[in-house]
Amino acid sequence: MAGKFELKKSKNDKFFFHLLAGNGQIILSSEMYESKASAQNGMASVKKNASTDARYERLTGKDGSPYFVLKAGNHQVIGQSQMYASEKARDNGIESCKTNGPGAGLDDQS
Repeated sequence: MAGKFELKKSKNDKFFFHLLAGNGQIILSSEMYESKASAQNGMASVKKNASTDARYERLTGKDGSPYFVLKAGNHQVIGQSQMYASEKARDNGIESCKTNGPGAGLDDQS
């Protein structure tokens, strides 16, 4: 099963999306957007930038857990991963984002 975006509306009427792998696991979560159009632009940016390794910033949380962010060409953060148990798991998450992001479909739940 191919990856997909889930577009949702929060309780405070803002929009956000998740990029899901084919197995349904969340790979990447977006920020909150004021409008649906802005969230759709964010998803388009993921599609455009996901396959480029240089767009990923590999980070470590305060508790030592590895995670990553995906950035656009203008260096704005498009989305953030979950916290991982190891750097290898994080790197697998990045590979999953590279694989699933560019061709992800849309499940609009907003």
